[in-house]
Amino acid sequence: MTTMTDGASVREFKMPDVGEGLTEAEILKWYVQPGDTVTDGQVVCEVETAKAAVELPIPYDGVVHELRFPEGTTVDVGTAIIAVAVGGGAAASAPAQAEVPAQAAPAAEEEPEAQPQGRQPVLVGYGVSTSATRRRPRKGAAAPADQAAGAPQAELNGHGAQPAPAVPARPLAKPPVRKLAKDLGVDLATVVPSGPDGVITREDVHAAAAPARPGTPEPAAPQAPVAPAARPAAAPVPSYDTGRETRTPVKGVRKATAAAMVGSAFTAPHVTEFVTVDVTRTMKLVEELKQDKEFTGLRVNPLLLIAKALLVAVKRNPDINASWDEANQEIVLKHYVNLGIAAATPRGLIVPNIKDAHARTLPQLAASLGELVSTAREGKTSPAAMQGGTITITNVGVFGVDTGTPILNPGESAILAIGAIKLQPWVHKGKVKPRQVTTLALSFDHRLVDGELGSKVLADVAAILEQPKRLITWA
Repeated sequence: MTTMTDGASVREFKMPDVGEGLTEAEILKWYVQPGDTVTDGQVVCEVETAKAAVELPIPYDGVVHELRFPEGTTVDVGTAIIAVAVGGGAAASAPAQAEVPAQAAPAAEEEPEAQPQGRQPVLVGYGVSTSATRRRPRKGAAAPADQAAGAPQAELNGHGAQPAPAVPARPLAKPPVRKLAKDLGVDLATVVPSGPDGVITREDVHAAAAPARPGTPEPAAPQAPVAPAARPAAAPVPSYDTGRETRTPVKGVRKATAAAMVGSAFTAPHVTEFVTVDVTRTMKLVEELKQDKEFTGLRVNPLLLIAKALLVAVKRNPDINASWDEANQEIVLKHYVNLGIAAATPRGLIVPNIKDAHARTLPQLAASLGELVSTAREGKTSPAAMQGGTITITNVGVFGVDTGTPILNPGESAILAIGAIKLQPWVHKGKVKPRQVTTLALSFDHRLVDGELGSKVLADVAAILEQPKRLITWA
């Protein structure tokens, strides 16, 4: 901590370990710039780790003194990334024309809402301050020096000794939800919360944005930058002016995935078995569940029933749910199932998992799958959601692929691949009929799982999908 001449002190915020054992993270975007006022719990930047993109809130009030790294820089955990002037004349100590790294993102034009009383849990830092906070000055409108130095409000506004109006309480919402609301142009003060303790959720923001979009004139403004006249100027620029190759640095999720897959492929002896199964009855059940009141608003698809079938198969064959502890030369049998679902995202392949999936009912499993998929698509999957998996499903069928030989997620003993479900000629009750058919592939660690165990698990999943009523009799 450094003390400045005006009595303010400069505090450094260091890159935290936002996941278990991470050593570095890339700064994707800055939400503040030097001279901006920040408050305890305010998100100042977004970083990408080897597992996910995470927004970082600052743990104290003050004025941004310096951004230590520009966007796109990979920074080691524990390295200071931003300096904030706190206490004393912090507000007045901000440089009038502060310089920002070339790639730093501009400050938001709109001022953030005031913080509520009481601390709220956040992903990183100490939570939201209990004290009333100042609003960030609008871009281009500098605060008067005597106001920053603590002059009475009455002297500044020219209205005598009238006290400043009370600041309204800030709606409760997590940083990612606030960013979503900002992107959609939704005022959180107008959103009706549905989360516990009055917390606003993503669904609340989407619900508030949906009716406003058709009749809101504001969306017409963003169309201006996408003027057709501006594009021809950039079109003539050659795409291959640097040669016949494009080289992209391997980092973030892609780097972590590559290392994990290489380690898994050359550590665990993989065996893959296949089975082709008639899933016509399962597809009929999917359509029936979509009409069931218990599944109203939930995502119901074949993946849901396949996931439930795998959970039942694990229950019947618990030895498949284990891991190999090389250091202690032990087999660790898990008495719980954290079901991983492989998801392709713009940042690469990630495998978040549903904690204690074995204890969830079918509607609860549907809700968890829907939340997992939505969060992954938004790029907001937390590092904690990708840790501790015990068995995984990868759905290559969504790409029209018949099947594959999946590589194990590190630390797990089995992974099930789902192929495309297609209408094919199939012998049913002695006659060739068109039936819905798919191919399943189960890869497993042959140190832990022998051919008999692997075959039993795969056969159980296939039997359930062929006769879904087994979900009731076997569960």
